[in-house]
Amino acid sequence: MRMIESFVPQAGRVDREGLAGVDPDRLARYVADASHPWWRRRPCVEALAGRVPERRVPALLGRVRDGRDTPEVRIALLELLADRAELLPWLQDPERERDSSYGLSEAYLLARGRLGDATAAGGLAVAAAQPWPRRREAGEAGLDALVARYGTAAVLDRLGTDAPEHRTARVRLRDRAGEDVTDALADPDRTVAFAAQERLTDLDRLRAYAAAAPTVEAALWAAYALHQRTEDADETRAIDAKLGRPRVEVPGLDEELRTPIVRTWAPWCERPSDPRWRIEAICAEPAEPVDVPAQLERATAALAAAGLDPAPPVEAGDHHGQGEGTYHVYPLAAGEVLVSTLGRFVTAEDDDHPARPALEAAGFRWIDGETGGVLVTDLAVYWFGSRVPLTVDTLLFHWQD
Repeated sequence: MRMIESFVPQAGRVDREGLAGVDPDRLARYVADASHPWWRRRPCVEALAGRVPERRVPALLGRVRDGRDTPEVRIALLELLADRAELLPWLQDPERERDSSYGLSEAYLLARGRLGDATAAGGLAVAAAQPWPRRREAGEAGLDALVARYGTAAVLDRLGTDAPEHRTARVRLRDRAGEDVTDALADPDRTVAFAAQERLTDLDRLRAYAAAAPTVEAALWAAYALHQRTEDADETRAIDAKLGRPRVEVPGLDEELRTPIVRTWAPWCERPSDPRWRIEAICAEPAEPVDVPAQLERATAALAAAGLDPAPPVEAGDHHGQGEGTYHVYPLAAGEVLVSTLGRFVTAEDDDHPARPALEAAGFRWIDGETGGVLVTDLAVYWFGSRVPLTVDTLLFHWQD
């Protein structure tokens, strides 16, 4: 045991070459003993790849089934023992679906896919549609395993057309089989249409579709796919103009607010977003960069003149101790004031903050509760794990750890 521990002296430090030279029976016994730290046992599991002692399989399977053991070890063992058919009845037990331990739900599905359980296709499709890479990759790998065993047509037959997640999986599998998935650009669910545009590379077909698409959104998805391949903004502008320059209208969102939000967030918006935002960002004129140092200097002078005794402003990430953001913080005695890096926008929790008159007189725009609370619809932006439309104040004064 001391030999193994010398190859994994602490969490995160692993001599994989050394572990590869350890007798597999010794490794398997170490893994099967749950009294050892999980961060040592997991690399031991990985070192067993291709050399699992048959006589130790029952004990290792026992570790997989033991809900008290660490998910990291159980997931690694599911990967290692993916060919063990005796696992399948346990994996198919509805109790597995109720296991909320991190990473295990998709690991169970992946194992079922690798064992040829065609009934897992629907669950694998849902996993493959998730935005989190670990879940998505497990879902896709499980579906691919089913395709390798039964063929694309058989797996497609297992997937319905009602759920967007199933339609997204169908797009991917059809494309892998060499089918044209241009029709999916007109899917009413934007995550499905996004999946289709990711896979389309025939420029002539995209141009023809953009000119005759059944809906404006479908035409915009074609235009977006074209731009992703060609980076020709002039062509995108021409298609957009022909369509009448459609955009998402948001009550309460004036052009001064809209412009920095479009330029900052629309190019990186998440899959559920309306393609109008993406095309608007592509077609927008280049912006003059905000002179943040000059803006902060002006804010400091205004706050000092008002007798608010401002300390030096602190960047959002430094203020929170991690991450980054689109604003600086003035920690005043009367309460924090935020100054956006996206334009002349300032705010605080209290709309009657004593800094407001001074900053407005200095040319800043105070974002009050009503304006800040405007929801920018159909523009899904990542924020602390969510991928949903955010309010004006969150977009102008954004922080992410």
